[in-house]
Amino acid sequence: MQIRLHPHAQERSVERGATTEEIVSTIEGGEQFAAKFGRTGFRRNFSFDGMWRGRRYRTKQVEVYAVQEQDHWFVITIVTRYF
Repeated sequence: MQIRLHPHAQERSVERGATTEEIVSTIEGGEQFAAKFGRTGFRRNFSFDGMWRGRRYRTKQVEVYAVQEQDHWFVITIVTRYF
């Protein structure tokens, strides 16, 4: 299934440190859950072991919020957590 990103999602992915590959991987293989406003959430943890904003973290969690439209997922926003 094809994946498209809203301009807001593209901006947030850069701002929050999520790559396009991580977003696609989260949708294709992450945990899926119901979200507000009829959206679908996807969550996946990635091994990170790096620095983010001056602190070292081992894991990056990417959450993607999207809606299904015909033959593709339309990504609305992305949230990342580092731990």
